[in-house]
Amino acid sequence: MRAFTLSDFDFALPPELVAQHPATERTASRLLDGTGPAPSDRIFRDLPSLLREGDLLVFNDTRVVKARLFGEKPTGGKLELLVERVLQGQEVVAHMKVSKKPPVGTTLQMVGGFRATLLGRWPEEDGALFRFAFESDTGENPYLLMERCGHVPLPPYITHDDSAEDERRYQTVFARVPGAVAAPTAALHFDEGLLAALEARGVRRANVTLHVGAGTFQPVKTENIAEHTMHAERYEVPEATQRAIAECKARGGRIVAVGTTTVRTLESWAKSGEAAGDTRIFITPGFAFAHVDLLITNFHLPKSTLMMLVSALAGYERVMALYAHAIAQRYRFFSYGDAMLLERETPTLAELQAELRGIPTTIVDDKERF
Repeated sequence: MRAFTLSDFDFALPPELVAQHPATERTASRLLDGTGPAPSDRIFRDLPSLLREGDLLVFNDTRVVKARLFGEKPTGGKLELLVERVLQGQEVVAHMKVSKKPPVGTTLQMVGGFRATLLGRWPEEDGALFRFAFESDTGENPYLLMERCGHVPLPPYITHDDSAEDERRYQTVFARVPGAVAAPTAALHFDEGLLAALEARGVRRANVTLHVGAGTFQPVKTENIAEHTMHAERYEVPEATQRAIAECKARGGRIVAVGTTTVRTLESWAKSGEAAGDTRIFITPGFAFAHVDLLITNFHLPKSTLMMLVSALAGYERVMALYAHAIAQRYRFFSYGDAMLLERETPTLAELQAELRGIPTTIVDDKERF
């Protein structure tokens, strides 16, 4: 297999293709079916016809919290917090945007009438994030304070201020466990009607949880992608989902991951053997997938770790060709954009033989695949 660099995952994207608002209806987004020999342009509500009875859809049921908070220092200087994680009690971990960092022990006055005291950096003394203790006269916990005082943490490429529409549409219809600062966007296309149609077709459902962090938008800065350090995110694969996956495989069904966060969760579980914890999994071409057969995903940023992930699953040349087709056909990109359906690339005969002999597949020539 060739050695990939960061530049391999770059492409020119016309700025007008970056979706600033969602489609009028969740299922009205376009769906690029990339599972066949040629790209097929569809509508997302066509998804049931592309899946089979006995397939298992695995969703990420994380819930986006209104994690963007505004406040000021005792000096009057303005600042912004983006809460990344809620710890025990009233403590949180957050990114802080401010002209000059306040000293430890400073109490900030936050918009909405509560206070945030800076306790230090996190997770180490020189960590990139900051640990705060929230306090309010009403005794609200951090989740309640964010719900009352916070703003929807829209991605940096969405240029408008958050609105009531964003509160509703930057959230999946089945969101359950609060903790994400970015939505699992592939799942934004599902509504109750589509879920019912999938169930009627005999497609099963299961959930995992991965709380998407702001690091999902972190750029890769090294041309040698092996030097990139992934951000940590919390995940959980419930026992019921573990059983559903085993049963799906036993009946010959396919595991259909809804979104890259679901892929990262399932493959983290497979790689570590741990059904819950923090993951820094970095999936690049050459990765051996244990669970995922198909992937429903939105279109990703150039040079991003998610471009590397989808290329690892479906094959680099295929993915780049599909992206070229999507740009030519004016698909909408990123969080509020359209979706695509990808199938895991089957290994070559040489790779299978090498695996049986214990030879790393990365040194096997990339011949014609089955």
